[in-house]
Amino acid sequence: MKTLFLTFVGAILAGLSIGIAGTVFLRVSEPMVGSWLFGFGLLSIVVLGFKLFTGAIGYLAAPGTTTLRYARDCAVIWLGNLVGTGLVGLAMRSSRVFPSFDARIAKMVAEKLNDGPLSIFILAVFCGLLMYIAVDTWKKELPAAVRLATLFLCVVVFILSGFEHCIANMYYFAVSAAYGSAHTWAWLAIMTAGNAVGGILLPALGRLR
Repeated sequence: MKTLFLTFVGAILAGLSIGIAGTVFLRVSEPMVGSWLFGFGLLSIVVLGFKLFTGAIGYLAAPGTTTLRYARDCAVIWLGNLVGTGLVGLAMRSSRVFPSFDARIAKMVAEKLNDGPLSIFILAVFCGLLMYIAVDTWKKELPAAVRLATLFLCVVVFILSGFEHCIANMYYFAVSAAYGSAHTWAWLAIMTAGNAVGGILLPALGRLR
């Protein structure tokens, strides 16, 4: 139980990191600059050992994983990420910086929620794949420059490609007050499923070798 609680706390902290990254992304008008700055979120998570759903779910298919227990842990991480991003979203809505990106976040969220479920799922699969590559490369014994470059490039590519990251979207939905609709929760579930499929794709293929 203590381990599960610590996992939840680590997940909240990861959600806070993504919320902060999402805030600076929304505050920067240049997409390329914003996408690089968003990398702060993932970097802080891997360096400090926080728990991010999109960084963890891929290992559900890794050899030696106890599937049911790990799936439970991933569910706890998802909930913690939801709490963390929600706290940042609520805080930003109550701050003086919110008006500076109010119109932008409203447009961004509307585009996501007006998209079709298949499109959302496909875009989420590719994001999940990139997040697994970023996190798994970080864990390898490679030169620091290679690990850093891979981590930031995966973030930049997923943002500039328009791929869907369920945890980042948790923040965007929170700061735009979009959670009042059942449609938002349904689309978040599709994004989560797509990220999970993309995340487990490479390790699952690796088990077939």
